[in-house]
Amino acid sequence: MPPQKHAWCGPSSIGRVLACPPSARFSAQFPDTESDYAQEGTEAHELCEYLVRKAMGEKVRNPKKKFKFWSEEMQQNAENYADFVMEQYETAKQSCNDPVLMVEQRVDVSEYIPECFGTADCILIADGTMTIIDYKNGAGVLVDVTDNPQLKTYALGALEQFDFLYDIQNVRLVIFQPRRDNVSKWELPKSELLKWAEETLKPIAQLAYEGQGEYAAGEHCRFCKAKAVCRKRAEHNLMLAQYDFAPPAELNNEEIAIIISMAENLKNWVSDIKDYALKQIMEGSPVPGYKVVEGRSNRCYSDEAEVAAAVSDAGYDPFEQKLLGITAMTKMLGKKKFEEILGKLVYKPPGAPTLAPETDDRPALASAADDFK
Repeated sequence: MPPQKHAWCGPSSIGRVLACPPSARFSAQFPDTESDYAQEGTEAHELCEYLVRKAMGEKVRNPKKKFKFWSEEMQQNAENYADFVMEQYETAKQSCNDPVLMVEQRVDVSEYIPECFGTADCILIADGTMTIIDYKNGAGVLVDVTDNPQLKTYALGALEQFDFLYDIQNVRLVIFQPRRDNVSKWELPKSELLKWAEETLKPIAQLAYEGQGEYAAGEHCRFCKAKAVCRKRAEHNLMLAQYDFAPPAELNNEEIAIIISMAENLKNWVSDIKDYALKQIMEGSPVPGYKVVEGRSNRCYSDEAEVAAAVSDAGYDPFEQKLLGITAMTKMLGKKKFEEILGKLVYKPPGAPTLAPETDDRPALASAADDFK
């Protein structure tokens, strides 16, 4: 197959490809589209890179002015990430004379995945341990660091590039996901990583490269470009029909567990189908029984400054006073001053009980029966 300008499969999609090898070639026929969420994530990564490089003493230009989605939250999260990275670097200095810190480092993984390359957010090498730190801007899906294929792939590329220079024996993977309060770490020996690469990654990646293998549906479908038209995903989600909308009391707990695990995928699938149908009709391909209409909207001010002036002239105050939020207040006062003045006045209330899979890192709450005991 001829070389391509862009990687046909990058580290960010390797988890999906491992689960569903033919999806790599199947999804390639659909155009790349960048959502607002993706653009916001790109900007957040640029801000993170800028702040880390600045902390390292490099002369860099703040990219914030060109951003479309900059916010106080993005700034605070990026600053927390930069602080975390520099903390890891300073800690490494205490036991290593010359730790190496690399930001937005391009890595080549073609040894294991044909024509594959990617960019690691942060690589830190010190005292025989290589750390891969990955910033996740998403607030929806909690990213699990344990056995994470994307980070392991970055690590393989980094080993190819730097292993001959440093005596790397262990690999540490770190996810920094501030909008989910998720800073998690997982470590494995280099030998175990290389074994996974040879026995699992390499053969499946070759299948995917050739467009071979078995289709499989699951959580990995979320970011697949072919998700709206994939028949395997449709078959998987329509399995819920076997329960024939039975009342919950008539289902056993095992059946309920199956339904809950599939419900979120089903909801996302229906949403994807609707988005695809909308796009089809807008592009001139009719969908029987449906049409595109103008959605509801809310009234807006055409000129906020003019509105404020008009209301003020009429003798009214057009503005409301509101206490600054914690992020904005921290920005105004600075972290140290904030702790001095408001440290005792800030608390984090307990969250409402929420259903979560057993793989979630949060501890389970005691049940009513446990409390009674």
